[in-house]
Amino acid sequence: MAERIAKFIARSGVCSRREAEQLVLQKRISVDGVLIESPAFNVVGTEKILLDGEKLPQIEKTRLWLYHKPAGLLTTHKDTDDRATVFANLPDDMPRVISVGRLDLNSEGLLLLTNSGELSRKLELPNNGWKRRYKVRVHGFVNRNKLSELEKGVTIEGVTYGPIKVEVESQKGSNSWLIITLSEGKNREIRKLMKSIGLEVARLIRISYGPFQLGNLKRGEVREVSQKVLKEQLGNKL
Repeated sequence: MAERIAKFIARSGVCSRREAEQLVLQKRISVDGVLIESPAFNVVGTEKILLDGEKLPQIEKTRLWLYHKPAGLLTTHKDTDDRATVFANLPDDMPRVISVGRLDLNSEGLLLLTNSGELSRKLELPNNGWKRRYKVRVHGFVNRNKLSELEKGVTIEGVTYGPIKVEVESQKGSNSWLIITLSEGKNREIRKLMKSIGLEVARLIRISYGPFQLGNLKRGEVREVSQKVLKEQLGNKL
């Protein structure tokens, strides 16, 4: 079955699909000896496809890892300010991977990593219905009526946020632990929502993403999901 050249390159593990599109535009990709100029070019995989005159790596099977991201790491491959990143702190024997979504610098917890750009995009889509759960420590007075308003969805500074579910796990003085469940995850969504009701986020830990759980994974630890579990949980997403 034919597919876009950028998608084919991304599946080889060389780079993301967006980066592959840039490689094409930079005229660094040739198919059967002809330089390709458009990312819309289709291939079936039997062609001789070269990057800078070299063969692409053989396409690997789709793999997925669970990673316990510590606070203080950026979820990016490159940082112009040379700050510490997730990908620079992975084990040396890890292949090139990309993240499923992101966790910001000060957030921690479960981050899914995969060698497939296509799978990453599929797992990020809100219409998958996959819930993301976070354990969140906040400072301030917790007004349960305001928490209930968030469960209906709100608009803040022109940005609309979908409904989220908030449970108060524990409360001691002005410090509380909340369990927050959402299905979309816009940029810094939880922090912005909490600020809108007068709460300051002191700690944010993602504890699950869809069927995958942080569990007893230690900070900085990586664990690969078995192929059997992948097929059971992802089905046709693979």
